[in-house]
Amino acid sequence: MTENDISRIIVDVCYQIHVELGPGLLESVYEEILYQELKNEGMMVEDKNHFQLFGEGNN
Repeated sequence: MTENDISRIIVDVCYQIHVELGPGLLESVYEEILYQELKNEGMMVEDKNHFQLFGEGNN
């Protein structure tokens, strides 16, 4: 699968979500729907990567 193929799938899925749901939902809602729809399209996607930050006062 080329970069153009991947981009086409992502743009198409985003457009479908926009047409079906419209504006006004929380970003996290759109993110979860996009994640599920890309998986349904056979894409290998990961949910947000969670990592721990270390720094002054955050040991």
